[in-house]
Amino acid sequence: MGDNGFDGASDPVAIVGMALEAPGGIDSADKYWELLSHGREALGPFPADRGWRVRELLAGSRRGGFKEIHDRGGFLSGATMFDPEFFGISPREAVAMDPQQRVVLRVSWRALENSGINPDDLAGHDVGCFVGASATGYGPQMSSFSRHSGHLLAGTALSVISGRVAYTLGLAGPALTVDSSCASALAAFHLAVRSIQNGDCDLALAGGVNVLGSPGFFVEFSKQHALSDDGHCRPYSAQASGTVWAEGAAMFVLQRKSAALRAGRPVVAEVRATAVNQDGRSAGLSAPSGDAQVRLFRRAMAQAGIGPGDVGMVEGHGTGTRLGDRTELRSLAHTYGDTAPGGGALLGSVKSN
Repeated sequence: MGDNGFDGASDPVAIVGMALEAPGGIDSADKYWELLSHGREALGPFPADRGWRVRELLAGSRRGGFKEIHDRGGFLSGATMFDPEFFGISPREAVAMDPQQRVVLRVSWRALENSGINPDDLAGHDVGCFVGASATGYGPQMSSFSRHSGHLLAGTALSVISGRVAYTLGLAGPALTVDSSCASALAAFHLAVRSIQNGDCDLALAGGVNVLGSPGFFVEFSKQHALSDDGHCRPYSAQASGTVWAEGAAMFVLQRKSAALRAGRPVVAEVRATAVNQDGRSAGLSAPSGDAQVRLFRRAMAQAGIGPGDVGMVEGHGTGTRLGDRTELRSLAHTYGDTAPGGGALLGSVKSN
């Protein structure tokens, strides 16, 4: 039992609601599960409604020193759609808002409804909002004089993604946007769980968002030769040749299990443990560390009071890059490989979808 009297073993944090938006028009957990269970892919061509010069982008990647960019990615079809009046936002301010703010507002509202909570009832309560986000590049530069001036600072700051939700709903708990690259959403989820355990909030929204404001990530990965050869991502496969950029957003509603049961809310899952660490000095700034991964896996299992044989499924990172996948597979095998014959955890990665 912790110093604040919270017993994480007998009264774990529970997921009581969720909502998401994913490529392919997916806007519910049921549709997402259908995609995964049928092994389908939700990738498609670059969007035509964002002002990107797609022809120039694709042609430019064929020059020397770059890897060809294919006209494929995982893009949200509703990223540019928004009802500002519903959230009490003026049309002028809405145009200057990063689509990530708009999407997170939508999925946060729907996640609360999914848990049986009226979002309008949360004002003034100790409810936290923790969002993982790292994509930037939306809108004109703030140094340019434009019709968006005056709204761009709040409209494009990553910190405002969580702050916008807290402001709109009147939440009085912590509001944090976490940028730790690919681990952003999981780090935000970890902080949300800890915040509930520490008594900083009674209820929390936790999740992540990625909506590309420009095709810049494709250009960077083209130069780094990290993009897939053919526009398909194949995690942990001998045919893997690189990754594919995609968008999405998901929010979970977290609450102590005992409080959720008293309120009659559905307990979708229990969070046995969360853990976070850093590589420190590895082979390169963005190169993964197998030793750090193993330490993290073992710490999470120790906190949960389980062993490798108790883990039935691992949802991996699985970037489809040779170095990343090779390092991760070795770490997973080193951690979970010591099981009975025929046992061991199943491994997958939704990046293949």
